[in-house]
Amino acid sequence: MTTLENHLDRCEQLFVAGGHAAVRRAAQEGLDAQGPQPDLYCWLALGHVAEDDDDHDDCAEEAFRAGLALQADHAGLLAGYAEFCLRADAFEHPARAGRAAGLSRRLRELAPHSAEAQRLAEAERWARRGYWEDIRMRAAARNAEHRSTEAQARALAADLAGGEVAAASAVDPADREAAVRAATLGMLAGPWNAPVRLIGRHRTTVWAVSVGLGLLTNVLLRQTGAVESFGIWGWLWLAPVLLVDRRFAAVRREAEVRHVAALEASLAARG
Repeated sequence: MTTLENHLDRCEQLFVAGGHAAVRRAAQEGLDAQGPQPDLYCWLALGHVAEDDDDHDDCAEEAFRAGLALQADHAGLLAGYAEFCLRADAFEHPARAGRAAGLSRRLRELAPHSAEAQRLAEAERWARRGYWEDIRMRAAARNAEHRSTEAQARALAADLAGGEVAAASAVDPADREAAVRAATLGMLAGPWNAPVRLIGRHRTTVWAVSVGLGLLTNVLLRQTGAVESFGIWGWLWLAPVLLVDRRFAAVRREAEVRHVAALEASLAARG
């Protein structure tokens, strides 16, 4: 495998792992070592696009244009740049938004049946969505995110119930899910996290008990005349569970950051 292929492989693995800053570093290192390369400019641009920030958007456009200046018929650059322009705000960036049609037309002329063209067609359908369709898409995205969170919680609960915590350093960095779960469990070790682990092992039961206690407390408060209607007091039983969920989410985010750092170091060590 050539040095350029090594850099491209690093960029791809880091992008899949969600390490957008690491992708930019890998792409820039490749450009510094190999000189201007359209594939590396494509990864550099995608690493900026993923941040969804105005400053990064400017850098992404600069990278897209630099890559296309080297290879005007690069399908990945054309598709990525066109999709980037489709998502641009037409009021704030009219010139950028206006480039989408020309880029899309150019890609269809060059590679009408390519994977890049199909991906761009999906992005164009997304850009043409109506108001109600947008609401449905947002609802579907929230449901998918909720299912993902639930799946992660169940996996973590199973790991906690098993009682066996593999060291994060012993897990292959290429196995993203295993590495993140191992790092998560490692950060939840120790006596201070015992309540978190306990609720995590019995998350569904604790949620059900908390809701039941909340309803019972509100009923008792109304019957005793302490309150005239249902209020927030009974739902304070949910506070510990919500705090634990926030702790789980924060720990998992940190575990993902550590995984990307470990993967980046592993890929760099391979050369």
